[in-house]
Formats: sequence, C-alpha cells, structure tokens
Amino acid sequence: MKALILAGGEGRRLRPLTNDKPKPLLDVGGKPIIEWQIEWMKKYDIKEFVISGGYMKEKLIESLGTGAKFGVEISFVFEDEPLGTGGGIKNVESAMKGEDLFVVVNGDIITNLDLGNLVSSHSGIATISLTPLTSPYGIVETVANKVVGFREKPTIKDHWLNAGVYVMSSGVFEHLPNIGSVENITFPSLARLGLLYCVKYDHVYWRSIDNFKDFEEANTDLTNGVVFK
Repeated sequence: MKALILAGGEGRRLRPLTNDKPKPLLDVGGKPIIEWQIEWMKKYDIKEFVISGGYMKEKLIESLGTGAKFGVEISFVFEDEPLGTGGGIKNVESAMKGEDLFVVVNGDIITNLDLGNLVSSHSGIATISLTPLTSPYGIVETVANKVVGFREKPTIKDHWLNAGVYVMSSGVFEHLPNIGSVENITFPSLARLGLLYCVKYDHVYWRSIDNFKDFEEANTDLTNGVVFK
C-alpha cells in the first residue's frame, strides 16, 4: 500500500520559518514533520510514498531524495499552481495506478494514531480519522455564582475533528475536483451518497502544526519524549 503526503502548502501562518522551506520540512522535536510521518507509517509496513508538493519543491527533493536513507521509496508529483487538497489528490492519480487502497496524510500532521485500524476499518470510498475537539482555552467550573474549579484545555468529546489522515479507494478520483478542497467538496458529497466513513481516535497524540503556538507546543511534546507506536 502506498501513502500520499500532501506537502504543497506555503505555511503562511508560520512565516518567517517557512520563508526558506515548506512546512513539512520544519524541524519539530529534532526532526522535520515529514520524517515523523514517514517513521510512523513505516510501523504499519508502508514503504512507498508519493509526495505531492509545489511550494519550494526543490527543498523536498533535496531533503528526502529517493527515500533510501529512510528505508522507503519516495516519488514526487508537483503542482504547477496551487490545487488545494482535493486537486492535489486528484493530481496523483497516475502515481496510484494499480492501488485499490491508499493512505492520505496532510503534511502538517504529527500523530501516533493506529493507522492499521484505519485501514482495516475502511468502507465506502473514503474513511477519515477523527480526534476529539480540545478547547483552546481553560474552562472555569461554577456552581451558581461560585467558582469551584478550573480545567485547562479540556477535551470536548461530543465534538470531533477531521484528523487529516485518510484511507481512500481508487474510486475516489471520480469524486475529486481538479482544483479545490477535499474537505469542503469531496467529503460532503461522499457523505450525502453514504460513501464516507470514519474511525474515532481517543487517547492518541495528534497535533496539526498550523501556527506558532502549535509549533511550540508540538516541539515541547516531542522533545519531552512522546512515544510513537
């Protein structure tokens, strides 16, 4: 099984860190985000990777090469213009020829979720991973007008986030836009057709590196020894 890493974004909210490299190459906890991803997916016997890039694509080639230094095979598919996540996946259709199933990961995600479970649970056209919503703020607990306690950034388990890790069947290419977002276009369409499934992951490490706060917190987490399966 192959994995596609979507590495085409400019990472504008992380400038100036992304002035001279794409976001997946940012060093977090001692190694680039994309290396964390490759090492994590190797644990599930994924050894072939397709990197979809555009912004500073030469940096991706220079850093990753053929993948030999990671013990995997890496190929690249580049965009001439930004295509969005949906267009980025559609753009690799030829590279996924012959693959009944493939994994897709956003290039700014660091996680230790059980990828094998996501693959074995796959149904329909696409199966997406979900993680509980964590409040960005601390919560004040009250009884009437009395403060009785505080909870720092609690998990809100009634609400789930798209974790940016997917398993897709080859039939997904018929549902993808040439340019546009898989989250806003393809997934709602598949949901209406009853072809979109999910796996919920509680008690896993998951971090999307969207801004400086995310970057700093993930760096602290990984430096302090988050253990990956």
